[in-house]
Amino acid sequence: MIKMNDFTAISAEMQSRLQEKFSDVLSSGWHILGPHVREFEAYWAAANQASHAVGCGNGLDGLEIVMRSLSIGEGDEVITTSMTAFATVLGISRASATPVIADIEVGSGLLSIDSVRAAITPKTKAIILVHLFGQIKDMEAWQNLAREHNLYLIEDCAQSHLSQWNGKTAGSWGKAGVFSFYPTKNLGAIGDAGCIITQDKALAEKSAMLRNYGQVDRYNHAAYGLNSRLDELQAAILLEKGKSLISDTQRRQDIAARYHDEIKNDAITLLDKPSQTSAHVYHLYVVLCENRDKLAKHLEAHNIQSLIHYPIVSQDQPCGIHYIVDKENTPNARFFAKRCLSLPCHPHLSDEEVSTVISVVNSFK
Repeated sequence: MIKMNDFTAISAEMQSRLQEKFSDVLSSGWHILGPHVREFEAYWAAANQASHAVGCGNGLDGLEIVMRSLSIGEGDEVITTSMTAFATVLGISRASATPVIADIEVGSGLLSIDSVRAAITPKTKAIILVHLFGQIKDMEAWQNLAREHNLYLIEDCAQSHLSQWNGKTAGSWGKAGVFSFYPTKNLGAIGDAGCIITQDKALAEKSAMLRNYGQVDRYNHAAYGLNSRLDELQAAILLEKGKSLISDTQRRQDIAARYHDEIKNDAITLLDKPSQTSAHVYHLYVVLCENRDKLAKHLEAHNIQSLIHYPIVSQDQPCGIHYIVDKENTPNARFFAKRCLSLPCHPHLSDEEVSTVISVVNSFK
């Protein structure tokens, strides 16, 4: 079976190094917010051209913490996309703000700047720009839009580790960038983990306080915080796995280049090729197909896994969150959600497996 993600494909050398890290943490006697967390925060800030990094429990918590640190809350509106993992919208709601859903560009799945512009009201406080599937694009235009309307630009970088636009990494363009290190991510922990990056010292300090019960020092709680601390084990694992992130990213980009060049099937629509190679790190390689379910079954019959990211637009989730949706009800996102399918693109795929995926996709009728 050619898997979407293969956690068993880890090399014996890497497995040994991770086991050493586990032993280091176990024997240190320090398991929460210790030296490994501080080292990882310094590493991740430097890797992403940021002045500060604050480790947290997961990407969802990171979004909530950033918005609460910026005093975004009840009565405020935050514009984002419906084509995203639900955590993006859930983070807005958990910060007590109102999610405003704008539409996407069909060619990339990314948030449409024109749709966002039309959704801005006097209540708008921020835009959460999701670098979907690993893509970053047109960041100067997003900065200008946020500046023009005095809005915070918050980057959801859960899928875009080390992607770059004009030499600047995802997360370094806005007021803050928020990362997830869920195991399937390009840099994945062995559980949940996340991080906030920013150039703003005050924002970093408040985020660090909120992640730890709102404490300014032990037993002194200055704010209504939460428990969202990056633990020592996950930080140590991420530090070790981070050593191969650049090479793993290159492998993803190489696989994606082959897919883009060699998939030739009129029933399959490829997404736009990025104008800058470094602007897409291919957390996911997504295609569109009118008969998406039939294509998925065709792949499965040839022992190839696929997944749908994402089949239900955020405003259709039945969980009771109050949304404001663009007046046309996001037609592009709905079109995309009915047709998108993700193909295997992880760095452990062999050249032979990549060729098999291409051949099977091309044989689909």
